Amino acid sequence: MTPLQENLERLEDAISAACSAAGRPRCEVELMAVSKTFPAEVIVEAVALGLSLFGENRVQEFAAKDVALGPVRKSIECHLIGHLQSNKTARAAELFDGIDSLDSLRLAERLDEAAGRCGKRLPVLIEVKLSEEAAKTGLAPESDEAAQLLERLPDYANLEARGLMTIAPWGAPEDVTRACFRSLRGWRDRWAAAHNKLKLDVLSMGMSGDFALAIAEGATRIRVGTALFGKRTPQAAEQD
Repeated sequence: MTPLQENLERLEDAISAACSAAGRPRCEVELMAVSKTFPAEVIVEAVALGLSLFGENRVQEFAAKDVALGPVRKSIECHLIGHLQSNKTARAAELFDGIDSLDSLRLAERLDEAAGRCGKRLPVLIEVKLSEEAAKTGLAPESDEAAQLLERLPDYANLEARGLMTIAPWGAPEDVTRACFRSLRGWRDRWAAAHNKLKLDVLSMGMSGDFALAIAEGATRIRVGTALFGKRTPQAAEQD
């Protein structure tokens, strides 16, 4: 048994236990394997073990992997989960199967145009910032820009809103982490009720250290890298 296979078995046991404790079926929680900084060969190995949804942080890094993955690429979904600069929207729309870090009206406009040029309808998640950490990106949920984005999203012919994404505060106590996840679920419920043209089913929240809490608070997608692929360098240890 390979180290990746062992890690995946342990992870699946932990996810199943968290779902059971929350009174939820395992099928309600989607596992996104955060493969940033790891080579294409590791993704291929993960695919052979049954994984099919991957998260990457950087456009340029994944562009090289996209080629190296070869025929495997057609059988998986790869989403951008890191911050997207507006000058890279064209390449991102071409490369990725979804953008899970939509954080501005300007970015939505550029992604819509880029996806249209690619002839695709691009799934997106709105990234919501629910903590004060300066390094984190995302829309403040009570901001005017968030309200404008929610109003405009149904009009973008080439974007398909799927839900919300957030990152809990680093190293926070359990009650603070839970409150963050609970807040995202609350905003999703409010926005879904107020904007019935938007489909906001996905709640992407929870990473290697806190996915059990996220599952307890209603996560439908967890993003796991370290617990699956192993440790990264400190500067790379974000969004997993």
